[in-house]
Amino acid sequence: MKLKELIENRYSVRAYLPHAVEEEKVNYILECARLAPSACNLQSWKFYIVTTKEAVSKVQESYNREWFKTAPMHIVVCKDVSVSWKRTNTDNKDFGDVDAAITAEHICLATAEVGLGTCWVCNFDPVLLKEALRLPENIEAIAIFPLGYIDTEKSLLTDKKRKLLSEVTERL
Repeated sequence: MKLKELIENRYSVRAYLPHAVEEEKVNYILECARLAPSACNLQSWKFYIVTTKEAVSKVQESYNREWFKTAPMHIVVCKDVSVSWKRTNTDNKDFGDVDAAITAEHICLATAEVGLGTCWVCNFDPVLLKEALRLPENIEAIAIFPLGYIDTEKSLLTDKKRKLLSEVTERL
């Protein structure tokens, strides 16, 4: 499948079957994320793979949505603030969020490629999630990715409404 076709077919899944995801699929997705570029190649990301019933339940408390609770597992993308590159000439902007976002999109695309579904979740309670994962002080959660087989009977696949290219570009 061509990349554009994969992008067109991927969507935010909000209904999952209760089946476990095979380890080789999870490892493939993580390997795709690991290969992402990062500022100064510092690779400030860290991935938490949440699969045990107890850990999944704790993570799900940080984002209290019924559909979120249908996922059999989660990948939590984090950044290590002690490693991430900071722009030093002006504002000290931390690029760990950008690096994590690149890995996150790799996760979304690789997940679709192997026939699974996910949804990029950022609206979680960071304090609850930090406690649930027992994150050290230097690790900050960026996004949660519920992961699993798509429940096609309940999943709401809608038309992706996107602005025209001319609406989002400026040629200089």
